[in-house]
Amino acid sequence: MKNTMNVVVHGDGGPANVMSIAHVALPIPKENQVLIQVHVAGVNRPDVFQRSGSYPPPPGASLYLGLEVAGEIVAVGEQVTKYQVGEQVCALTPGGAYAEFCVAHAGSCLPIPKGLSMLQAAAIPENYFTVWSNLFDMGHLQPKETILIHGGSSGIGITAIQLAKAFGAIVMTTVGNADKKSACEQLNADHVFNYKEEDFVERVQTITNKKGVDVILDMVGGSYIQRNINSLAMDGRLLQVAFLEGSKAALDVQMIMRKRLTYTGATLRPRSDQQKEQIAKDLQQHVWPLLEQGQCLPVIDSVYPLANVVQAHERMESSAHIGKIMLQVL
Repeated sequence: MKNTMNVVVHGDGGPANVMSIAHVALPIPKENQVLIQVHVAGVNRPDVFQRSGSYPPPPGASLYLGLEVAGEIVAVGEQVTKYQVGEQVCALTPGGAYAEFCVAHAGSCLPIPKGLSMLQAAAIPENYFTVWSNLFDMGHLQPKETILIHGGSSGIGITAIQLAKAFGAIVMTTVGNADKKSACEQLNADHVFNYKEEDFVERVQTITNKKGVDVILDMVGGSYIQRNINSLAMDGRLLQVAFLEGSKAALDVQMIMRKRLTYTGATLRPRSDQQKEQIAKDLQQHVWPLLEQGQCLPVIDSVYPLANVVQAHERMESSAHIGKIMLQVL
């Protein structure tokens, strides 16, 4: 095995065109890590934020971009017993996925679901870990409950629609155009709103007979926060996973008290290895059987070679994509 590799670098940060390919030393796995030869890596919104300089990696994480991969294990740390060299896995990584080789904690790796390609498997970790931990661990979504998912055609949105439906929830979602609405309808979302044409607060009130929804998964923030609170039912839960419109808003907190609401959320990357390992175990138990039956599969928007990473980020920033944007490495 060679001692160097190609990796995407982004210097001090900036627009998409600051990225380029560099030649660097191969990473060495620590005692509880594996070294993966990357076949495919996923592109995610946090990568764009990190590249632009607004989302620094947590302490100890790789300085390179990329949070998920699928590939083949080529080396294991001395404490790793779960996996062996030669096994194919998909993995959540703390960074460094935009490269020919990447390290990941063994507990954040999962076997490739039977019947899925490397491309499909690489599209799983970041979104499925995020959605599972928020919807089910923190949001306690139950069968027959109603959920409103913002950004239904994004990677997170598509995953959330499918998992919520698979576990018996009634799903509403917002999108920005007719193509995205059609895509969400094909995933069997019960109600799809074009937020440019309809007020989702009014639609929720009409559909629920003014009761409101039980759970909201939001990645927008900003002006949506108060509107989300207005849309929740008694004992509702608002789950925040990102802030595309900003994290600051003026709120009427009295509504939270009157409705006994829970407002929570989490980012995945800074969570401990132990927490991520537990999410991986839950996914393998509850979601992997669905994937292997052809259910809840990731939707791939586009695939770019690693050398065309600039175009991949420009596609992400255009918000024209429906589903996952991927980088083919091998």
